[in-house]
Amino acid sequence: MSTAWSASGEAVSGAVHSARRRKEVMRKLKLQMQVTVDGYVAGPEGQLDWMKFDMDAGLLAFIKHLTDTSDTILLGRKMTDGFIKYWEHVVTQKDSPEYEFAQKMVGLPKVVFSKTLQHVEGKNVRVENADLVEAVKRLKSQPGKDIVVYGGATFVSSLIEHGLIDEMNFFVNPIAIGSGMRIFKAKTPLKLAASTAYPSGIVVNSYLPK
Repeated sequence: MSTAWSASGEAVSGAVHSARRRKEVMRKLKLQMQVTVDGYVAGPEGQLDWMKFDMDAGLLAFIKHLTDTSDTILLGRKMTDGFIKYWEHVVTQKDSPEYEFAQKMVGLPKVVFSKTLQHVEGKNVRVENADLVEAVKRLKSQPGKDIVVYGGATFVSSLIEHGLIDEMNFFVNPIAIGSGMRIFKAKTPLKLAASTAYPSGIVVNSYLPK
């Protein structure tokens, strides 16, 4: 074996190892989304009045786990205003049962994806105008905890279409609404990772892409 070949081989091996290491430590993008039993994530006009809010301790603990293992929130433009206003109001209500969780929602960095907005009012919020795929891959390659996305429907649909979500957690509410907004545009094979039924009536199905 020549010295030149050996040095080159070591360089290639080192590059491959580094690439594998980067892939191994890449952050996951996790979806947490409410859905009806007939597969809708919102009513025809975006209504969410079908969602259950009387969540039990086990379900709240799972939501806390998803939040605690993440350090960045992704938001679509349409969902942003209501999301930010709601949690920034709750964080002023120290007697609210959601106060502790609201502190996390306000404190975590939030990235709003938009092709038109340049600025969004809110704490720890920045706007991302770059290409969706490139921007999300760049975020996932950065050090830190995982990334979580809650919606809205159009934004999540785009993320799914481009294969950017690594874990989907669907909170299936015990109700059918007959029509509304969906997030899947085409046949999408998934692998069921876990399914847990909670006393509140919600079943959380966690899926991984195949």
